[in-house]
Amino acid sequence: MRRLLEVCCGSLSSVEAALKGGAERIELCAALPLDGLTPSVGLLQFVRQRYPGLKIHVLIRPREGDFVYTPAELRTMAMDIEAVLPWADGIVSGALTAEGDVDLMATEALVRQAKGKPFTFHRAFDRCREPIVALEQLAALGCSRILTSGQATTAEQGIALLRRLNDLADGRIIIMPGGGVNAENARLILDQTGCREIHGSARGTQGDTSAETVAQIRAIIG
Repeated sequence: MRRLLEVCCGSLSSVEAALKGGAERIELCAALPLDGLTPSVGLLQFVRQRYPGLKIHVLIRPREGDFVYTPAELRTMAMDIEAVLPWADGIVSGALTAEGDVDLMATEALVRQAKGKPFTFHRAFDRCREPIVALEQLAALGCSRILTSGQATTAEQGIALLRRLNDLADGRIIIMPGGGVNAENARLILDQTGCREIHGSARGTQGDTSAETVAQIRAIIG
């Protein structure tokens, strides 16, 4: 089975580089230096119109910082999902409690707002105090995948937990390693975890997505 590369893109030029390099799917966001925020609807519409066959998952994150949201912030997130849904193939989001658990009510509402489109619980997962419990909860909520570094600084450092999560998921939910992924470690991460999807920004020396780097990762993972 072919392994899938998802590239995190924070600009139109990043999207173009990801496509040139052979990425199968993008996560569209804004403000990558802040670890990603909700992108503009205008950018999403433009990318969809220019590249109608591209799989676009859209990040819904209203601000930088933690993932503990107020009711007003959650309402804003729901409205953002409604706004992007006509042009998005999937939603990337999630919420936590102050104690470091999945906010079940908030996340369920966000998944429901996605109206059946794939929902990725993003790297808020890496701040969960009980990752195995969180895995089971997210699978039960109907999330499609979890983007995680295995609760380590990088996915390579988190291989042990990633492998355990993937084994426990047993096909019920996709575990997608992300964090510090590059052409040197992407295949190692996938080989040692058993995961079939991987996520990275594929940045080059200029700090933006590099078509060459995307192509290298794509070729290496097979």
